[in-house]
Amino acid sequence: MKRIFIVALSFCLCTLTHAQQATVYTTAKDTSLRISESETLVFKDAQQPPESQPCVFVDASKQFQSLIGIGGALTDASAETFAKLPEAVQQEFLTAYYDPQKGIGYTFGRTTMGSCDFSSDSYTYVADKDTALNTFNVQHDMKYRIPFIKRALDRAGGTLTLFISPWSPPAWMKDNNNVLQGGHLLPQYRQVWADYFVKFIQTYEKLGIPIWGLTSQNEPMAKQTWESCIYTAEEERDFVKYFLGPTLQKNGMADKKLMIWDHNRDLIYERVSGILNDPDAAKYVWGIGYHWYETWTGGNMMFDNQRRVYESFPDKPLVFTEGCAEVFNREALNEWRLGEKYGYSMINDFNNGTVAWTDWNVLLDENGGPNHVGNFCFAPIHADTRSGKLIYTNSYYYIGHFSKFIHPGAKRIVSSSNRNGLLTTAFLNTDGKIAVVVMNLTDAKINYNLYLAGKYIPVTGLPHSISTLMIQ
Repeated sequence: MKRIFIVALSFCLCTLTHAQQATVYTTAKDTSLRISESETLVFKDAQQPPESQPCVFVDASKQFQSLIGIGGALTDASAETFAKLPEAVQQEFLTAYYDPQKGIGYTFGRTTMGSCDFSSDSYTYVADKDTALNTFNVQHDMKYRIPFIKRALDRAGGTLTLFISPWSPPAWMKDNNNVLQGGHLLPQYRQVWADYFVKFIQTYEKLGIPIWGLTSQNEPMAKQTWESCIYTAEEERDFVKYFLGPTLQKNGMADKKLMIWDHNRDLIYERVSGILNDPDAAKYVWGIGYHWYETWTGGNMMFDNQRRVYESFPDKPLVFTEGCAEVFNREALNEWRLGEKYGYSMINDFNNGTVAWTDWNVLLDENGGPNHVGNFCFAPIHADTRSGKLIYTNSYYYIGHFSKFIHPGAKRIVSSSNRNGLLTTAFLNTDGKIAVVVMNLTDAKINYNLYLAGKYIPVTGLPHSISTLMIQ
């Protein structure tokens, strides 16, 4: 097997050394370009570029993490909105996200274990004080969410890497006796709560929905008006160490990818190190989930904190588990900033070690919901349930510049820019093709040269644009 891998890698690198052309796909502000094939460029022999020349440098011989997938969350809100659409529009939606040729080829997803803010009501899967979990059932999910996930699975070709996250244990397991407003898991119910995870995974898998992984708690430091539960670092460590990790193993689920944290980049290093420095807890932890909801002022999204984790715990993969543009405003559906926020995050996330990237709701209605606490936000696609039509924000296209061209198993490679206004990342796909993503954040057109293996192509970066260059 090792020899086969080395031969395949050598073939890829040899192919790239003799790269002939690049096909450019572009999305740009104030144009009609939306992941549009804009030009095909032929490589020329290169010389040392002058200092004044904007450049992107790609080196396929330096390889880093492998991509697991890119996708979004299949929530109650998305499922309920989907159910209100005509069948033809439902098909349009499924094709848009999950078809690799006609759509943007999502391969990754998240769903909730129980209710969250993006549900129409609060619910759990067991009766009050049922510590034996004899009443456990997912009947609530059978109406909208399970059929929706199955449709997405089918449209994705039968495989969709899916992980689950809880927002809150049932109220009776918590010290505030409420699924809302934070509260802590009571110590006497830690084992019951761990068993609850197993019940959920077993039930979904019996219904034909494979579960790849899980997070121990969504946003464990956030007391919210919606479903939430607080864990200190010590509480999360001990829950994983003594209950959730061993319970998964005991039930034949050691292969399920258990992720900790599932919260923002701002405190990620302090929180994660407090758990992973305990080897008896760390042995159950596959990776680290994180969100972006902390700082967006001046483009600062605290990627350095993420990089510290990547450098310090290289054996624990990073997964972006949630992000969206908050505070829904119908008049802002066409604002270009929505997509640029995604592009900025995705490029930096991948360059700092992320192996998978998950958007929040894949679909919301014309009001940014439904949401049982009025916490409305944006999604890449909205449905106007009055007209039965889909509204594509430019976030959909920005995400598509990654998900459509960078496939599971791809290796991140070096891609660097010599201009602040040009952001870039690149991956070597398993078929030997390179995908280079370049984003121009400025108001001006930037003519740059892309260099690879002693050759170059001249490329035009339109103002406020994102391009994917497929090199073969």
